[in-house]
Formats: sequence, C-alpha cells, structure tokens
Amino acid sequence: ELDRVEYVTFDDATVLAAARLDPQGFLKGYSGGRLIIDEVQRAPELFRAIKIVVDRDRKPGRFLLTGSANLLLLPKIGDSLAGRIEIVRLHPLTESEKARRPGAFLGAFLGGTLAPRLSSDTGDAPGELISRILQGGYPPPLVREASRARQWHRQYIQTLVERDVRDVARVREADELTRLLEMAAIRTAQLLNLSSLGTELGMRRETIDQYLGILERLFLVRRLPAWHHNEGKRLIKTPKMHIADSGLAAALTGWHGEDWLHRRDRIGPFIESFVVQQIMAQATWTDPDLRFWHYRDKDQIEVDLVVTRGRKTWGVEVKASSTVTPADGRGLHRLADQCGRDFQHGIILYAGASTLPTSDARILAIPLSELWTR
Repeated sequence: ELDRVEYVTFDDATVLAAARLDPQGFLKGYSGGRLIIDEVQRAPELFRAIKIVVDRDRKPGRFLLTGSANLLLLPKIGDSLAGRIEIVRLHPLTESEKARRPGAFLGAFLGGTLAPRLSSDTGDAPGELISRILQGGYPPPLVREASRARQWHRQYIQTLVERDVRDVARVREADELTRLLEMAAIRTAQLLNLSSLGTELGMRRETIDQYLGILERLFLVRRLPAWHHNEGKRLIKTPKMHIADSGLAAALTGWHGEDWLHRRDRIGPFIESFVVQQIMAQATWTDPDLRFWHYRDKDQIEVDLVVTRGRKTWGVEVKASSTVTPADGRGLHRLADQCGRDFQHGIILYAGASTLPTSDARILAIPLSELWTR
C-alpha cells in the first residue's frame, strides 16, 4: 500500500540543488510512498533516475510530477519516460467548473442531443460575457477585483519570462518574448503570419517561430491547425494562433471592461479564443480522442473550430451578436459539403438566449451560455 504522500517543490533552491546533484540519492530519501514533485521541469536530470525506480517496481501512482511547462518538449530532458507515464494537461478553469456545474455541453453537442428551445430571457447582458472573458480561468484572479486581477496576470507573465523560460529554452532577450506574447494577444484568433509578426517586432522570422514554440511549451499560446478534407494538405495550410486563457489575453492588451462595451468590433476574436478554450478543456473529460482545427478555404469562408474524431466531423462558429442571420452559417454549410457523410452536426454560438433551428437540420444556433449552464 502506498499510504504515505510527500510533497516537494523545486521552487526551493536547496531541494532543487539536491535533486540535480544526486538524482538517485534524492529519490531514495522519499522511498516507500507517493511523491509529488512540483515544478519538475527545473530538474531534467531527475527523469532518468525516475525511470530506473519505476522499472524496478511498476506499481502505478508512485510519482505525481507537476510543472508549468510541457515536459515532453523540454530540450534538456534526460528521458521521456515513454510507456511509464500518463500525461494530464490541466487547462485553465472552464466557466462550468467555476459555476460547479458538470460541463456537459460538449457531450450533448457530439451526441446530437441539443434541440431547439425558445426562451423568454434576453440572454446574458453584454457586460456579463465580457466579465467572464476578462476574468479568464486561472484560479488566483477569481478572488480578486478587476484591477488586482489584471495586476496578477501581468506579474504571472513577468515571473514566467524571467524564471521559467530558462527551464525550457535559451532566450537572448526576455523582453522580446514578452513583446511577442503581447502581439499574440492582440492577434488572437487570427491566422498566424510569421513574416508579418517579424516585421512589426523587428525580429527574424525564424526567431518568431522559435519563441512561439517556447510560449506553447509554457501553455500560454496554442496553434490551431487548418482542417482540410485531404489530410496531407492540412500540413501546409496556415494555423490560427490563440492565447490559451482569455483573461491573460485581456490583461496583455490592457483593455478594461468599459473599453469592450464601446468597441464591440474588437471583441469577436476574444470571444472566439474564449470558446476554443472552453471546448478544448471540456474535451479532457468528455472525449480525450477529439482533435481540433479551424477551416478556411480559398474563398476565405471560415469555420472557427472544427472538431474531429476519426473521420467524423463537427463544426463550431462563434458570433458576438445577440441575433443570427442566414449568412452566419455559410462556413458550416461549406464544411458540411466538404465532409459529405462524415459531417455530424454544426452549431452557431451566439449571445442570445434561445436555441434556434436553421435551414439545415444539422445546424443549430446555440446560446453561448450553454457552455457553462448545461
């Protein structure tokens, strides 16, 4: 029985030095129970020692390794622990988790159980949706008022850039990484253009690509690949770039709640990134085999989020308005034509209150609030 649990963190410089100096001796000092190691990416030397211990005794659950970087992408890692490790990625909290609800929206969407439903409500007030986006999903800002929450987000970035970046890569100028992250927030939900980013920031294209990789390892940015019916063509089409947390994106742009209320034309990309964040997080407990893409064809007809399981395909379009027009489903219709029988369902997420049918029985207009109330 592994009935004893011990916890160590490599934020402690003394503990970190001991683990790096003698990894095997360090682990022997904690033998006999479960060991939780936080910020494990700071001691890549420890992975080979863990492999030796695990190979001697394959009893599962002996080590819980946590960190603020993707361990599998660390350049200095001594061993990947392939076949000996299970990876769980912890997303920022979803709105359903913050409301202590089951988060059943994605399962209902995939299962085709969503149905038209008229409501006498007018939907969430614009300010409420904006507040959710500004707050984001990191736990500490949830208990702070707005100005202190923004301050926490900025300090979080500063800490990551000044401390954790050194664990995942060599960066010539840390402030260049911060400038790129700020630009990524401004351009969230847009097609990734490395050359344009390089021109605006005065950096080489190759450097931009390298730095984006670092931001991905730190779970700050995600690249959403392009979907194409021909799988080989997906490799050469342009991905979209999303900030992984909407609250972080809002803090990086420096916008306040009242700014968004007066610039509704700017809020669309932030709502899109917010929805991508919510659905990808719900997938971790709904169906981990799902894959995610965006769709854009030569006519610039788009679908914000494409969800696939094998060849089965679903589409999600995101709208900031409280009404839906026939033109809003144009991208979903094009995606359905491309997929043929593989197309399952499509939804238009909008800021209204009723679930509405469209001219295509496979496509519904769904309130954004269903993401956290269902």
